[in-house]
Amino acid sequence: MRARILIGFVMLALLLTAPGLAQDDEKPTIAMMNFGYSAGQTLATKGAFDVLQAYGYFNEEERAVLDEGEDLVGENINVLWRNAGSDTPTANLMVEDGLDRGVDAMLIVTTQVTQIAVNATRDMEDPPAIMFSLVGSPYFAGIADAPCIKPDHVGGSQYHLPYAQSVAVMQLWNPDIKTVGMIVAPAEPISVSGARSLQQAAEDLGLTVEVATVVTLSDLNLAAEALVNRGVEALINPISSIILSGTTLLQTLTAEYGIPLFGIFPYHVYNGATVAAGFNNVYGEGVIQGRMLVAHLNGDVDISETRINQTRDFGIAINLDSAEAQGVEIPEALLAMADFVIEDGVSSASATRELPEVVTTLPDMSIEERRAADLAFLDTLRCTEKMIAEQRAEIEDTWAED
Repeated sequence: MRARILIGFVMLALLLTAPGLAQDDEKPTIAMMNFGYSAGQTLATKGAFDVLQAYGYFNEEERAVLDEGEDLVGENINVLWRNAGSDTPTANLMVEDGLDRGVDAMLIVTTQVTQIAVNATRDMEDPPAIMFSLVGSPYFAGIADAPCIKPDHVGGSQYHLPYAQSVAVMQLWNPDIKTVGMIVAPAEPISVSGARSLQQAAEDLGLTVEVATVVTLSDLNLAAEALVNRGVEALINPISSIILSGTTLLQTLTAEYGIPLFGIFPYHVYNGATVAAGFNNVYGEGVIQGRMLVAHLNGDVDISETRINQTRDFGIAINLDSAEAQGVEIPEALLAMADFVIEDGVSSASATRELPEVVTTLPDMSIEERRAADLAFLDTLRCTEKMIAEQRAEIEDTWAED
């Protein structure tokens, strides 16, 4: 009941926000939209905002306003700052709110909100530009058909989850492991597609995979218990809003059952995962998003001709506190591979609970050097006629096979 009341307040706040952020001919108005509150979403948002600040779109005082999660009526840019609190109806409402205010562009973090925004703007004559980050499966989710085959106003970066490497780390922990458990949220496309990839990767390594499904956070306890009763020796889960919200609960449950919890983003160790191995540049995804927006606002790129980026970065993090609670031993060879290790609540590197990656700042360079580097990177994303033809042919071949 309390959660519903809070969501109601969020919706009311969206509707009653002062109209000072309406579109302004003198300066751009953008919307920053997150689906929920997680370390990953915080990192991606920081990356995008760091780029905008580096280009002078807001000063330190204005940045402090944004870091508090508040709207900004700035000297050079207006920012509509929205978070749906992991509630889909609220996510729909905040997208509608941004469109009603005539924003020039939307910076969107996560698959769920990107889906909503793309669907809401697909048939508009003059839609705002959409730049997304933290989207793992833009094609499975219907956001685009291929890197260059997408709505003209949509661009962004897809993170690549190296599922085979993530599962292989489980065998580094225990070469004799036979059965792993996986919790899937069927209502979330990224969870479904991730589950398929994780299961295939595990089976390719000769592992048996037991699957349990959840609809809400309250289902996690029964799902974990069911998997333990089926003899799983460890848990590894595809990404979903439920898993992101419930990782700390899962750590408590796995400690009770005496099995490790594996994550697929290194920052998951700060939520209680024992070992987390997978995509390791969430901050960088936000940086790419910010680069695209700045170049779009400056007229340096045409989003319709810019392909969806894909980033491949792999890292490992270990939480020895979780391992101790679960009664799990971590081999020295695996410890030596870790980018950072948490012990007694302290990280061995610069990662923190608030910013759980080693690199969370932009390189120091002049504005001229930065612009040259950013434009050189974006030039690598330019779609050529050959690329478009090849991707269309591939899509047609896939349809023919189906």
